Amino acid sequence: MTTRRHLLKTAAAASLPLVGCAAPGPREATAPSPPSEKLTRHVDVFIGTGGHGHTTPAATRPFGMVQLGPDTYNAVWDSCSGYHDGDRSLMGFSHTHLSGTGIGDLLDVLVMPCVGEVKRQPGPPSNPELGWRAPFTHADQAAEPGYYRVSLRDRGVTAELTATERVGLHRYTFPASTRSHLMVDLRHGMQDKPGVPTRVPWAELQVVGNDTLMGGRSVKQWADGRHVYFAMQFSRPFERFEVFNGAGSDASTARESRGTEMLAALHWRTAAGEPLLVKCGISAVSAEGALRNLREELPGWDFDAVRADASAAWERELAVLQLQTFDARHQRMLYTALYHSLLAPTLFSDVDGRYRGMDLKVHQLARSERNYTQFSLWDTYRSLHPLLTLAAPGRVPDLVNSLIRMAEQSEQGVPVWPLQGRETGCMIGYHSAVVVAEALAKGFTGIDYRRAWPLWRQRAMDDAYRGLPQYRQLGYIPSDEEEEATSKTLEYAYDDWALARLARGVGASADAALLQQRSLNYRHVFDPAWRFVRPRLADGRWAEPFEPRALGHSARWHDFTESNAWQATFLNQHDVAGYMQLFGGEAAFVAQLDALFTTSSEQLPGAPPDIAGLIGQYAHGNEPSHHIAYLYAYAGQPWKTQARVREIMDTLYSDQPDGLSGNEDCGQMSAWLLLSALGLYPVDPVSARYVFGSPLVSHAVLALPGGARLEIEARGNGPAQRYVQSVSWRGQAYTRSWIDHDSLVQGGRLVFTMGSAPNRQFGAAQADRPPASL
Repeated sequence: MTTRRHLLKTAAAASLPLVGCAAPGPREATAPSPPSEKLTRHVDVFIGTGGHGHTTPAATRPFGMVQLGPDTYNAVWDSCSGYHDGDRSLMGFSHTHLSGTGIGDLLDVLVMPCVGEVKRQPGPPSNPELGWRAPFTHADQAAEPGYYRVSLRDRGVTAELTATERVGLHRYTFPASTRSHLMVDLRHGMQDKPGVPTRVPWAELQVVGNDTLMGGRSVKQWADGRHVYFAMQFSRPFERFEVFNGAGSDASTARESRGTEMLAALHWRTAAGEPLLVKCGISAVSAEGALRNLREELPGWDFDAVRADASAAWERELAVLQLQTFDARHQRMLYTALYHSLLAPTLFSDVDGRYRGMDLKVHQLARSERNYTQFSLWDTYRSLHPLLTLAAPGRVPDLVNSLIRMAEQSEQGVPVWPLQGRETGCMIGYHSAVVVAEALAKGFTGIDYRRAWPLWRQRAMDDAYRGLPQYRQLGYIPSDEEEEATSKTLEYAYDDWALARLARGVGASADAALLQQRSLNYRHVFDPAWRFVRPRLADGRWAEPFEPRALGHSARWHDFTESNAWQATFLNQHDVAGYMQLFGGEAAFVAQLDALFTTSSEQLPGAPPDIAGLIGQYAHGNEPSHHIAYLYAYAGQPWKTQARVREIMDTLYSDQPDGLSGNEDCGQMSAWLLLSALGLYPVDPVSARYVFGSPLVSHAVLALPGGARLEIEARGNGPAQRYVQSVSWRGQAYTRSWIDHDSLVQGGRLVFTMGSAPNRQFGAAQADRPPASL
């Protein structure tokens, strides 16, 4: 999860084919035969918009640059996406949104249809009539992938939204009125807290003729200094316009304006039932680039055709996976999870291949290439990127090449949490290393790994970055010298493991050996007496006092990142067999795992809301816990993995607006559910292996590169049948509790036979357990 406190550290082609537009190759997938009914009917875009899920119901295309949707509030944590299920009034409709993050940003170019007097502010949720806010109820709105609709009954307006990749299309149906108008707000965006305006260093507006508005702005919020530009056209000429530059400014009819608080009102006479359409292209390059995007992707005004094309784009993407479940509720949960997993990273290059880089300069791609942004890497390296290697493999080269370009362009080095040409520096580690190394391990081509290696080597070997000098010198980061030192030590160790694999792949054998040895640094913060990882001081002593539920040993700062010692103790993903020896053997390791799930869930004062979705001290609402239930398989007890994974799916996910137990985090929470429902989980993504869990599906078919199909069947599956009795692969008995990526992508039939009681022999033999990566 990404929360606001980590921000403080930063200061110290309209629709795509199924697999994107990477060059044709053996890793492109062909969808199975189309299902008889549309798969989008199983997607509920409101799942995750309640609780702390922070998702958006915005209309968008798969991985689209535009997410055109409703904003209900922009100044509290649970409105990070601009929308929350508990709100009952709308500020307007903006063109960019984050899905499920723990910090808010974007919400660019807000449009609001109004009737009557022009008001210059949206007004507070508690008193909407003070501004242009519109009350609404859940009964007033509906949505599906690529489409959103809401009735604003207070003004008799119906708003409908759809999108191409780079263009948002609005359709507003007004009542008969001589006072209908649209507000276009360039001040609007995510705020740090209520009453604190979004920081906009500059904004500009240009009125072109009587049907076009162009402009742009810079925003200094989470992604500090990002640029966004727009070109907006109207299906009917406006009768007049007003431009305001500041709360107390007079209305202006100047056709070109520049300031920091830009707002426009555009006026029409409307007849009852006569639609007014608005199309808005966006770009990070220029307003002219936004206009080019608009003209190339959406030359016409056929709203229903664009909506149908958006739906068809989602059908093609969803059809990569055809699911049957024993509960219709699971069908909604899983197809919505797939939908959420295909929202980000988001497209960040124009139709002509230009994009704004991490140096804020404009760069040019070949037209066949695409640039992406919005990589929540601390979260998504765990499940989302592994899922994309199976479900959207054609996009993987463009995603990885985007990270490589960022590393070359950014003064801050390799990507950590990049957003729209800016490095937010959010969260710890530098897990872009894992995404690059995973692509290499899985054999993806079209990526220049030799070009990547020196960029990530610089971070690992030389950069004075967030405790890395102490990590290299001492083998750990002292908790009296660096905030969140214990978690950083553990996550740097995993990044070392990933880079060891990358180094080996490019022939840097000496560096590979050094990094592999250094990946064992997790041992330096493990206390065998307590059987916990613990904060350690620069002089080698353990920090006192120690309480496993505490985030830190003193009031100075936290020793762990959005977790405590219970969760962080199991953060080791790459050397589990070696780790068990530190506990005193498999039995002691399993006993501590059991204790994690059965101890009290009570949190100490000051625990962040990210430690959520608790089973004991296991916190599924936050990513450090996501692989933990699968660790039992390494100790020869996969039946405990099966029980816990099914419990998590049953109790911490639902098909309701609060159906996520924590922030969605750009697809990570959903990707965990989807992979786990298929019975597969990448505990160590760089190993290119998947550990078996407890399938939630009855039957699934996954389209694979080269026309292959992976068929997964869970015979006898049901609510109580959570235990794997046996497995067969390609018609042969299969005794291992894991399978490798290369086998899966060649295709075949994987059959789980399920039962209501554990089979303690399956996967118990040493030869059948997931291998020790080292």
